[in-house]
Amino acid sequence: MNKERSNTLFIAEVAVFAALAYLLDFVAGILSLRIWPQGGSISIAMVPIFLIAYRWGIKGGMLTGFLLGLLQFILGYSQIYTLIQGFIDYFVAFSVVGLAGIFAGPVKNSLIKHEKGKWMTYVVMGAFLGSALRYLCHVLSGIVFFGEYAPKGQPVAIYSLLYNGTYMLPSFIISAIIIIIVISAVPKRLFTQKN
Repeated sequence: MNKERSNTLFIAEVAVFAALAYLLDFVAGILSLRIWPQGGSISIAMVPIFLIAYRWGIKGGMLTGFLLGLLQFILGYSQIYTLIQGFIDYFVAFSVVGLAGIFAGPVKNSLIKHEKGKWMTYVVMGAFLGSALRYLCHVLSGIVFFGEYAPKGQPVAIYSLLYNGTYMLPSFIISAIIIIIVISAVPKRLFTQKN
């Protein structure tokens, strides 16, 4: 594939998958029935970010995550209380999900060699890394900006760890399962071809 066509494909895929991530997060927000009053929901919005990260690497994953945060910010779906909190909870938190792209090479190599157990392991490791980094961003934001919501006598850090864990752990597990299903179902060349 020539360089110009590859760049166009990269931009198009990142844009489409960022929009898909936004729609998935939007639907999750509606379905969550405001269980999490300071924000958060069990969502599969990370799935498109992970897929792009495994296809295009760190650059593609982080750009897709950044665009998701930007869409949430622009379209008014975000819960922003201060500029710094908004930056951490949306731009940084979703961008770091794309660091799952660290595992793009091992995922591709395992797919080429038809090593199902290996590529599934790398996919889950990448999903765990991206989810854990996003979780840390939300925890930090919760400690700094949402401490007033902690129950009386409970340390703010514990409150933030628990609050954010209640939606991030299920989001990670569900996303990892869906990514494995999607990669199993699509032609492997989508992930193994030279971009």
